[in-house]
Amino acid sequence: MTNPADLTLAQLRDALKAKDVSSLEATDAYLTRIEKAKALNAYVTVTADKARDMAKASDAKLAKGEGGPIEGVPLGIKDLFCTEDVLTTAGSHILDGFKPRYESTVTSQLWRDGGVMLGKLNMDEFAMGSSNETSFYGNVVNPWRREDGGNTDLTPGGSSGGSSASVAARLCAAATATDTGGSIRQPASLTNTVGVKPTYGRVSRWGVVAFASSLDQAGPIAQDVRDAAIMLKSMAGHDPKDSTSVDRPVPDYEAVLGQSLKGLKIGVPKEYRVDGMPDEIEKLWAQGIEWMKDAGCEIVDISLPMTKYALPVYYIVAPAEASSNLARYDGVKYGLRAKEYTDITSMYEETRAEGFGDEVKRRILIGTYVLSAGYYDAYYLRAQKVRKRIFDEFTDAFSKVDLILTPSAPSAAFGLGEKTNDPVQMYLNDVFTVTANLAGLPGASVPAGYDRQGLPLGLQLLAKPFDEETMFKGLFALEQAAGANKRPNEWWA
Repeated sequence: MTNPADLTLAQLRDALKAKDVSSLEATDAYLTRIEKAKALNAYVTVTADKARDMAKASDAKLAKGEGGPIEGVPLGIKDLFCTEDVLTTAGSHILDGFKPRYESTVTSQLWRDGGVMLGKLNMDEFAMGSSNETSFYGNVVNPWRREDGGNTDLTPGGSSGGSSASVAARLCAAATATDTGGSIRQPASLTNTVGVKPTYGRVSRWGVVAFASSLDQAGPIAQDVRDAAIMLKSMAGHDPKDSTSVDRPVPDYEAVLGQSLKGLKIGVPKEYRVDGMPDEIEKLWAQGIEWMKDAGCEIVDISLPMTKYALPVYYIVAPAEASSNLARYDGVKYGLRAKEYTDITSMYEETRAEGFGDEVKRRILIGTYVLSAGYYDAYYLRAQKVRKRIFDEFTDAFSKVDLILTPSAPSAAFGLGEKTNDPVQMYLNDVFTVTANLAGLPGASVPAGYDRQGLPLGLQLLAKPFDEETMFKGLFALEQAAGANKRPNEWWA
């Protein structure tokens, strides 16, 4: 029999309903792979007993012909999602020992639909990073390696590196992730997986540890477009507990896959041709344009001149919101508390000094500075005005086109440690992705090819707000045309 861990989520879902495999068998298959893949450091916490209990409950439902849309399917959960009575750390020392007494809306909906929790996935601390090197629990390692035979450990991308690595290595059927400036799409691009950032407000943020509240959005990382469509259907929906959640129906994204793209207009923004972009990515982008033409689409050259301001705006708005959100971590109610302090002020100071990593401290300092008296108008207020202009520019572009096609990331996976000493170089990894967060647009990355070292490269589609259906149709067409469905060699097993 095929190892259940080698199936896609859709294949496993169908096999479970047909009773060709049990949820417990699938769960044990994944737990065995997780145990063998410790070198990847993808999981912070493995909930083996809980997973088996959930699997047994799913098997009982399936035996009666009952169960939800993903009944019995084992999933990995990014450690930014609060899970009741299960350690939730956001990759930070400051949340040591924190076990929430509640469940995030996203995970509660996945369990409602029959998902099984394998454990919590490693991530950049408080989702701040593009390479998964800021986690208190150590680097996550990309399961992909260069074909030249080198043993250099590569980044799986960030901040959802544990999610992307675990899906690529088949350590779960699919994973939850979050995207504040590209943290779903960039790691998906670097690991040959599909990553979907839905429209802001499509998926509830309640119970997700906040980084930058006006930018954060949860979404899935999955093996292919169909799996991502299935996951998003379960994750999305209105939540009265989240004031930014939008009350509108959630379509059946899987149902639109394979529909014709004939007549769709695909925008190609000239500003995304950035200095120093590798020829391989330029060629892949050109190939993507040809694939869309072959699918019956009309290609339209568009201009998004405010794109050049996106990264500066993002690195003012995001740290500003982070400095406010992270003020709650003080050692009083939960998580780490410094062992030595003299009064409550020194307790705050010592706890934060011990609990936060360098990148988090850097962003708190930037955020506090741009919000401070005398600088608020010059930086934060101006950034918000430019953000509105970026949104207006996309609104104008989407009056002429249905989708926008760009590269997902400016390079293939790079070596761990190669960019950690230069934060600006690290921040440039988000150059193609931050605009979607600033404008609240849906965006997704799909595997589209490989570089000369055999490492994955992705293409990105952006769509109108709440038009994920058209985006999924486009993603599926790109996926079918590219056929970039290789798996990494299992050197870690």
